[in-house]
Amino acid sequence: MRADDPVRIRDVAVTRLGLGTAPLGGLFDAVSSVAAHATIEEAHRAGIAFFDTAPLYGYGVAERRLGEVLVRIDRGAYAVETKVGRLLRTGADPAEDPNVDAPLFGGEPLYKDTGEAVPVFDFSYDAAMRSIEESLDRLGLDRVDIVHVHDPDDYVDAAIEGACRAMCALREQGVVGAVGIATDFTETAVRVVREADVDCALIAGRTTLLDHGAVTTLLPLAYERGVDVIAASVFNSGILADPWRNLAYAYAPASPEHVQRARRMSEVCAGHDVPLAAAALQFSFRHPAVVSVLVGCRTPEEVRANVDWLSLSIPEELWSALDRECGVPQRLVPSA
Repeated sequence: MRADDPVRIRDVAVTRLGLGTAPLGGLFDAVSSVAAHATIEEAHRAGIAFFDTAPLYGYGVAERRLGEVLVRIDRGAYAVETKVGRLLRTGADPAEDPNVDAPLFGGEPLYKDTGEAVPVFDFSYDAAMRSIEESLDRLGLDRVDIVHVHDPDDYVDAAIEGACRAMCALREQGVVGAVGIATDFTETAVRVVREADVDCALIAGRTTLLDHGAVTTLLPLAYERGVDVIAASVFNSGILADPWRNLAYAYAPASPEHVQRARRMSEVCAGHDVPLAAAALQFSFRHPAVVSVLVGCRTPEEVRANVDWLSLSIPEELWSALDRECGVPQRLVPSA
């Protein structure tokens, strides 16, 4: 499998590997504009033609940085997706407004070097329309290819009635090419896939070597309904890329249990001359519902590493060993 292998989501052409831009918005650590631009440019050179962003990522920073590079690339040569569900607003106070979403990591802001505006949850029809207008302005585009309703976990009813309906209207108008749900929670994705007219589902951290939560629920449902799945956070925030140096799991410090399991998986992979990161990246693709995987990179070197990991041949014996020794399901699709 290659990073530039073409696939389609509804009528949108994407690639097997997509670039997630949360790190380029300062996720965990600040990233300079120069480094962010170089990372996006390297992804384009490597054949990646699918770029994922959101207002949340750096509170608008990631969208602006992505747009600053995409303006120099032929518009027909890539697909870009963003998200709705949060509006960026100045003066919003988390202490007074429960809808303000300013996440923390280890007591510090999850995103570094953001502007004054903060994300405020709003899944209403009108807010989703405003959100798209503001994202298009930051991106410097007149349309986006895919729009996801982002993290509506505590607002599912409002999201289905408001944001999902708004994005479907824009799809009919040709402003967006496909509509999806993006969440970390399998239950949310399952409900939206069942009840809304979505084309795809972006699920983060639930089709991984450490967390198989979507494998028996979302993936078979999506496959049955023809809803394409995009897998994200396949390294579970970093631990599956390097369980000795990166001890973050699901945007929080990893538990001793997760560290132990990840290190054991790394040892099993090493016995087959395969990096743990390559197995982590390719695991989601073992189910046919998954059409693309997003990787969050902050340097050109990380882009090249992910491209190489995806193309690495992994023997079936390794999947059997991970199943036997680490409880990683070898088959993601039941036998007929």
